[in-house]
Amino acid sequence: MKEVILLVSKQAAIFVNQSNSMRKRKTETMDEVVASYLKYLGLDVKMKEMRLINSWPEVVGKTIAKATTHVNFKGGTLFVSLKSSVVKNELMMLREGLKKALNEKAGEELVKKIVLR
Repeated sequence: MKEVILLVSKQAAIFVNQSNSMRKRKTETMDEVVASYLKYLGLDVKMKEMRLINSWPEVVGKTIAKATTHVNFKGGTLFVSLKSSVVKNELMMLREGLKKALNEKAGEELVKKIVLR
């Protein structure tokens, strides 16, 4: 059985992961503790996906963001629904550049494919 203990002070935090008789103790910053805990819960990947979706307006700009009705991410594919066929055609030509810009924003290669609807 695994047990997670989180000890927090103003300057640092201790994240202890106990598994049977093995005990690991390390002082970490709050950012590291939160990242470790999200990874422990299996939510780290989902958080990266949400940050990627939320960065869409910043990457494409206000005009294209206004023409976007829905952005979803699943299995390495970014699904983008658009109001305008003209914007859709423009983005089709810029798809590789968009993919590169989104992956740079994410700090890793999350987007493998972009599907425009």
